[in-house]
Amino acid sequence: MHDAVKFRCSERFSMFSLAVLVPWLPCLVQVFSQPIQQPFSVRPSSPKLHGRFLHITDMHPDPHYIAGASESSACHRKKPRKEKARSGYYGTPFGDCDSPLRLTNLTLDFLDKNWASEIDFVVWTGDNARHDNDRKIPRTPKEIFDLNSMLAREMENIFIKKGIPVVPSLGNNDIWPHNILPAGPNDIIDHFSSIWSAFVPLSSYQVFRRGAYYAVEVISGEVAVISLNTMYFYDSNKAVGGCEYREPDDPGNLEFDWLEVQLKVFRQRGMQVWITGHVPPSPGNYFPECYVRYVELSLRFQDTILGHLFGHMNNDHFFLLEAGDLEFPSKSDLAPASDTVESEGHDGLYDSLINDFGDLPKKGKTDHDNYGVVNISPSVVPNPYLPSFRIYTYNITNNRNDVKKKKRKHGHRRGAGDKVKLCKKKKYKNSWRCKLDKAWHSDPDAPSRMNTLWSPLGYAQYYLPEDRLLNRTKKPKFKLEYLTHRLGALHPGDVERRDEFRYPIPLKQLPKSIREGNGTSTSSKFAPYGMEDLTIPSWVGLARRLGDPSRKKLRRRFKRYMYMGEKS
Repeated sequence: MHDAVKFRCSERFSMFSLAVLVPWLPCLVQVFSQPIQQPFSVRPSSPKLHGRFLHITDMHPDPHYIAGASESSACHRKKPRKEKARSGYYGTPFGDCDSPLRLTNLTLDFLDKNWASEIDFVVWTGDNARHDNDRKIPRTPKEIFDLNSMLAREMENIFIKKGIPVVPSLGNNDIWPHNILPAGPNDIIDHFSSIWSAFVPLSSYQVFRRGAYYAVEVISGEVAVISLNTMYFYDSNKAVGGCEYREPDDPGNLEFDWLEVQLKVFRQRGMQVWITGHVPPSPGNYFPECYVRYVELSLRFQDTILGHLFGHMNNDHFFLLEAGDLEFPSKSDLAPASDTVESEGHDGLYDSLINDFGDLPKKGKTDHDNYGVVNISPSVVPNPYLPSFRIYTYNITNNRNDVKKKKRKHGHRRGAGDKVKLCKKKKYKNSWRCKLDKAWHSDPDAPSRMNTLWSPLGYAQYYLPEDRLLNRTKKPKFKLEYLTHRLGALHPGDVERRDEFRYPIPLKQLPKSIREGNGTSTSSKFAPYGMEDLTIPSWVGLARRLGDPSRKKLRRRFKRYMYMGEKS
C-alpha cells in the first residue's frame, strides 16, 4: 500500500486477548445464560436530540487503486494513452472500479466536519472491502478484515466517541469468499465480533456470535435499530438452506425467529424500530421462503417499524412490500420489483418499479395496512454511479403524551380465497405462506402511518459530481443532490423558536437559493417530490404518481436521481 493513499487510521483491531476478557468474565457468564438478546443503548436517556440521522453504505475502499490507471485493470495498473480512459484522482465515475482510499478519507472527513455534531445516530449498511474483480490481486481474508477494521476505527473516532451510536451491518463483500457465509458461530463472525466491539452491545455477544445480527436502542426506551445479517436470506449464499419451513434450524429461520421476538418486545415496550441490513428484501434478492417471512413480519409489526433501510444496489430507489406477496400465486414468480441492476440492465430495474407502481389501487381505495416501504440508499463507491450519502430527519417535536392512544387494529391476512384449498396440496403444504396466520398490528395513528413523534419526515441526499471526482487540483466537497421535503418545510414556521435544532436540514448545508427561502426555480429543482413526510401513505402516494403515465416530468426526475444522471 502506497504511503500517499494509506488510511489515516493504520492501527489494526485484534481479537480480544485474555487479559482484556478477564474483567468481563462475570458479565459474560450472565450474558451467556440469557437466551434472548437484551437491547442496548449508548445514548444518554435525556439527550438533546437533533432529529436527524445518517445512512451511509457501500464504501468499498480499495488500497490498490492508482489514479491514472486503466478501468479494465480495476484501476490497479496500465496507464492508457487516452486521458479520458484513465481512472480519476478521487474515483472513477460511472465505472467498475472501487473507491481510492482518498475518497473514503474525504467522505469521512466531510461527515466529521459537517455532520457529526448535527445527527443522533448512524445507520451503516455494509460492504467495507473492495470487490473481488482483479485476478492478479485476489482478495484475502486478512485484507477484508483489515479494511473493515480501519473503517470501524474511523467511525468510532468520528461518532462513537461523541456519544453517537453507530449500527453497522454485514455486507456480501465483507466476507470471504464473497456471498458465502455458513451458519454461525464461525471464524468470520468471530472476527467481526472484535472489529465491531465498539458498536455491538456486550449483552448481544452470544446472539451476535451465532448470526451477526443484533439490536441497539439509539434513543433509550424510545427508538431502536435492528441490524440484520441479510446473508442468511440472500439467494447467492449457497451455504444456507433458504428459510425452508421444514428446516427450523436453518440460520435464516433462526434469525427470523429472533427478529420476531425482538419486535414483540419492542412493541410491548411501546418503542419504534428501524430495520436495517445490506441486501434489500425483494423476490430477486432473497430466497422465496425468506422473502415471505420478511414481508409477513414487516406487515404484522407495521405499527412498530418506522421503515426499512438497505444498501447493496448502489443506486437510489424505493419499493413497496405488499400483502399480495403472501398470496397464491406468488409475486416471486413474476418480474421482481427490485432485482440486481446487472440482471435487468440499466433500465430494467426502473421499468419494473414503474410497472409495479402502476398496479397500485386508486387513491381512496388503498388499504395502507397492506404496505411497507423499503428505501435503498446509493453508495459511496462510484461503481457504477456517484459517491453519495443520506441525512434523514424525523419528528422530535411531539411529546409521547401528546400521541393519542387508540385500540390497535387487528386482523388476519390469509391470502387469496383459495388458500385453504391450496395449502392442502403437497406443493404448498409445508410452505411459510400456509403457516403464517397470526394477527397483524396496524394503526393509522402509528408513526409509520401518520406524522407524529419519531415519524420519518424526509431525507437530503448529498453527492460528489463527476467533474469533482476527476479534479486533482481542488479538494472536492459533497453538495446537495435533492431532498424529499417540501421547500416550505425547510424553514420552521415558529419564528420565536428558530434555532438550528428546529431546521430539518441545517441552513449551512443547503444551497443559497433554499437557504434564503426565496422559492426560485433554482431552489425548486432540489425538491422534486414535495413530500409531507416519509410515512407509508406518503410513499404510496409518490409511487402512485410515478405509476401514472401522464407524470412524465416526475418520472424523468426519478430516473435521473435513480442513476445519478448517467446517460442510458
